[in-house]
Amino acid sequence: MEYIKDPKAIEQKSMAIIEERLRDFPFDPLQKPVIKRVVHTTGDISFADITKFSEGAVEAAVKAFGAAEPVFCDVEMARSGINRANAAKLGLDITCLIHEPAVAEEAKIAGTTRAAAAMAKKLREHPQGGIFVIGNAPTALFVLLEAVKAGTARPALVVGVPVGFVGALESKEWLTEFNIPWITIAGEKGGSTIAAAIVNALLSLTIAQKES
Repeated sequence: MEYIKDPKAIEQKSMAIIEERLRDFPFDPLQKPVIKRVVHTTGDISFADITKFSEGAVEAAVKAFGAAEPVFCDVEMARSGINRANAAKLGLDITCLIHEPAVAEEAKIAGTTRAAAAMAKKLREHPQGGIFVIGNAPTALFVLLEAVKAGTARPALVVGVPVGFVGALESKEWLTEFNIPWITIAGEKGGSTIAAAIVNALLSLTIAQKES
């Protein structure tokens, strides 16, 4: 069977198909590249309807990435999906604490998830600013939002797209109530690959603006 082998040609054709299928969606020009990347990653046009942004979220994201704000991921899968070359161009420090022994012990003592304990530890170390990328664990997003509500944290950006049937929808709905820059996926869908896709789209936008 004949098929396209060139990776650049595959991506170009994919994006052309996506562009055609999204032609009737009324997108903000800055949001559209993010949505296209999510659709490309998932192969699911329905994400065009459920990818949500706070007002000015993309502009805030470009500013935060351009300023090399530290990036914290809830799980390694989200961190590993971020484009390393583009992250290096912007001098980003991307961390994930979920496998640290101290985090596992703290989670055990507190009776919570390692993702939640990792978030709590990160917020103690860096309470103000920072880019938080949550693709898997609703508990991590809940801990972050509790800190924002208490006034002890003020993220530069939250990419909050945890997936699942327990807490994911609720945590993301709560995120949309906050006056901070956020990008999320409505409902139970989400995941680390989507979180990384959103970040990668934002990195490309940031680099393009810096080079223009």
